Amino acid sequence: MKPSPSLDLSLVDEARRALEGRIRRTPVEESGPLSEIAGASVSLKLECFQLTGSFKIRGAFFAMTRLSEAERSQGVVTCSAGNHGKAVAYVARELSIPAEIHVPRNVDEAKYGAMLALGAVVVRSATDSFDETEEVAKGEAAASGRAYLTAFDDDAILAANGGTLAAEVLEDAPEARTFLLPVGGAGLAGGFAFYAKSLLPEARIIGCQHVLSPALALSLAKGEAVVRLPPVDTTAGGVEGGIGRTGFAALKDRIDGVALLSEEQIFGAVRFMLDRHQILIEPSSAVTIAAILERRTERFTSPAVAVVSGRNVALATIRRILG
Repeated sequence: MKPSPSLDLSLVDEARRALEGRIRRTPVEESGPLSEIAGASVSLKLECFQLTGSFKIRGAFFAMTRLSEAERSQGVVTCSAGNHGKAVAYVARELSIPAEIHVPRNVDEAKYGAMLALGAVVVRSATDSFDETEEVAKGEAAASGRAYLTAFDDDAILAANGGTLAAEVLEDAPEARTFLLPVGGAGLAGGFAFYAKSLLPEARIIGCQHVLSPALALSLAKGEAVVRLPPVDTTAGGVEGGIGRTGFAALKDRIDGVALLSEEQIFGAVRFMLDRHQILIEPSSAVTIAAILERRTERFTSPAVAVVSGRNVALATIRRILG
């Protein structure tokens, strides 16, 4: 794979051009109920309506279009908690690239089934740990000479997953100055924060995480990326595990607050979106909604946008959430 250029605005522009006509431009819609709770205008960037059900299609498409012909013919290896894998499987089918996807043992069944249905080879790990599963996947790629596609730890991924999304938000919600983002490996959050702060230095970036897997908060306290964390029992696999060094480098001087949410608070946010907006979202994407509902941020003094990053969730999980 071509070396990734450094993250800058031109790389985001390149990603936007590469993705034009390949993905959906998802809507930004104001939420009356959340605005009432927050005391300021709150809009939702509904990336849950994206192809493959999450923002991950952005990074997967951009990364895979940058592969050489030799790399495409050999195929790719990746590791995913679910959404990145589903996106890679979709793009691999579109571009006729063989794909092998390693997933943690406790991967969401809906995401697992979707990867298989899209024709990818899916290898289920012997562990629930994303970090340990990724080590195995990287080893397989190295041993076979295939390209490894990171889910988040690369500037091109940040530019596509976060930068292109931020560009759409800033164009569609020009008055917004506060942005709530889910943070897992930080491929979305790092790219979004970089782009938003580059154009709007006064923007406020709030990272939202699971309280039992607070890689961003721990990294900020330590002053360096905490890239490995033990697995936790959660349905929000997209915000579990360590943070990427690339994403943390983009976030560390641009983050303005971290909101930590419990599993039950995340479940409450999923129920809220169903009840008040009739939109089904996955637990990983509900952290931004939960942060508002639980008032885990300082009071908004300007219009805000909460990124709703995905909708992929198994029926059994939905039943558990609804009780």
